Amino acid sequence: MREDKVLEMIKTNPIVIKNIENPSDEMKLMAIKKDGIMIRYIKNPTSEMEDLAIQSNPRVIEFIKEPTYDMKKYVVSKIWNTLEFIDNPSEELIIIGMKQKGYAIKYAKNPSEKLQKIAIEKDYDSIKYIEKPSEEIQFFAIRINYVALRYIKNATLNAEVLAIRENESAIRFIENIDDNKKILFLKSNALVMKYIINDLSMDSVEMAFKEVLSKETVRDNYVRDFINCDSINEKYGNISMDKIIFIYKYGSKTCKKIAVDEKLNMM
Repeated sequence: MREDKVLEMIKTNPIVIKNIENPSDEMKLMAIKKDGIMIRYIKNPTSEMEDLAIQSNPRVIEFIKEPTYDMKKYVVSKIWNTLEFIDNPSEELIIIGMKQKGYAIKYAKNPSEKLQKIAIEKDYDSIKYIEKPSEEIQFFAIRINYVALRYIKNATLNAEVLAIRENESAIRFIENIDDNKKILFLKSNALVMKYIINDLSMDSVEMAFKEVLSKETVRDNYVRDFINCDSINEKYGNISMDKIIFIYKYGSKTCKKIAVDEKLNMM
């Protein structure tokens, strides 16, 4: 068959190159120009063909036996998860990928804390791809978004407490919570009561609140949340008196000042 006819066929349907014995360079280039993935069917491609294929479709890096470092940088800069096809990618390549998506951290072996933080800053849930993150890294992710706790395997107790302090609904991501943990979480965030409203005795709940509210270092938002949380109520049997009376009876001076300010704001 005449070459011009073959070229026309390839132009129409580049997969034709797969069944041509000893195709000419022109045929190969035509197929690659139409669809870079065709390089997988070409034996001993030239560097020109490889460059052309990669520019057409960065994912064809998978079918290039010995890509240059510049090729690797190019494809990763275009599509981050082409890292999958690169053996032992350098830290530079991982960072290039993470500029697009923090998940690129999963292609790094033993990533430094610097790399871990870059990934988490880009996408907080990238922590799910970090094996045994340190407590510092757990804190880092949770401070960006408390939901990061959901993606941490074997989170430390301190990390759980931090997440609860950031948002009471973090309790949904914690399994096997015993009464001691419930009390600890309640001391960290009064709004946790929404999730444990009937789980603890009145005595243990009141003791927890007394401990927190009696301190001069009590946090402003803790006092306000205590006052405004509908789940903390005599009718639910988790507190024995009106919350303002409770603060008057057991609260520190700081606590009482915050309570007065909050009541004034509610008027």
